[in-house]
Amino acid sequence: MASPKRKASVLDDEEEREHFVRIINAFKYYRCHSVQRVSRADQFYSHLSKHHKQLMPNFSKHLGSIRQCINHNYEIIKLIIKNTDHIFENMKHRGDDDDDFVGDSLEAVTRPASGFDMDKLKTTLKQIVRDWSIDGAEERQTCYQPVVDAIKQYVPLNKDKDSNRPPTVLVPGAGLGRLAYEIALCGYVCQGNEFSLFMLFTSNFILNSCNDTDCFTLYPWVHQWCNNKKSADQTRPITFPDVNPAAIAPGSDFTMAAGDFLEVYNEKEHWDCVATVFFIDTAHNVITYLERIWHILKPGGVWINLGPLLYHFADLTNEESIELSYEDLKHVIEKIGFKYLKEDTNVASTYTQNPRSMLKYEYESDTDRIGEICCQLCYLVSF
Repeated sequence: MASPKRKASVLDDEEEREHFVRIINAFKYYRCHSVQRVSRADQFYSHLSKHHKQLMPNFSKHLGSIRQCINHNYEIIKLIIKNTDHIFENMKHRGDDDDDFVGDSLEAVTRPASGFDMDKLKTTLKQIVRDWSIDGAEERQTCYQPVVDAIKQYVPLNKDKDSNRPPTVLVPGAGLGRLAYEIALCGYVCQGNEFSLFMLFTSNFILNSCNDTDCFTLYPWVHQWCNNKKSADQTRPITFPDVNPAAIAPGSDFTMAAGDFLEVYNEKEHWDCVATVFFIDTAHNVITYLERIWHILKPGGVWINLGPLLYHFADLTNEESIELSYEDLKHVIEKIGFKYLKEDTNVASTYTQNPRSMLKYEYESDTDRIGEICCQLCYLVSF
């Protein structure tokens, strides 16, 4: 897969560069940040009474195992951010004075990163489980497979008998790219779109640098200090990728594009299908996403959506957000012009769930398969 292009951005060049460097810094700060948490636990343990220490004789050894896992994760992180200056084909983010920050000198001293950025990084590590490990197969089966099946049903490869080009599918909020990869594997022209540099750096590494199956090991649960049934669950490894990304058929048309969905995609009636999974609730105003999806779909095109309404900007300080119930959202969807082809409610799904945790969250999502009817006749003929 070619390196992603940052096709558009809401940031000017200097802001873009500062953002790039900030995210690189968060990756580089991972070990320091993570070890600090272990050190706090170790310090508190050292102050316990001898009696209490005797009651948990393996605790220090467990902390040592956690440190080893963190160190191993950092080796993976160094691989992820190696050569990130060239990740975007059409952008360069490193200045002449930045040689000590990205690229060769990966051990350079970093600045403390925000808790927000470190949480994003740890979530990205868990996203590797969801998208590219055998441990995430069940989540992919419940979240991705219904979407792939719907595309095959409503946007068949022989949809346009007058064209040899397969139907085009856009996956906004593609994350680490597994869903888009699976769609392309079926023979579609597919592009994944992602804004987060955490996701883009990691997906670029997996898609372009992993040439075998299960060739890397990661400890994604090492930061989960609560709700562990066994101490070993915290240091349990996973391997990735469960498939060889490089084994995609020659000639497959699969790309990743970096940038904000609303900034990147403006071309009217361009896509045969838009597939969104756990995406529409990432908008400040979800209606803008719905209108843009309508705008970029061809007449008779299909929008397939699965996910909850966990509005990302709800209740965040200095952030604007509109939170609609699913009932109100359906009203908006139909007013824009979409027609429901099929609606599956009560679809049970999880997101980066640790299967061995004592605490589990489960979303009750609605899988909407929505056909655009810019021209009702065209829609009816198409299907």
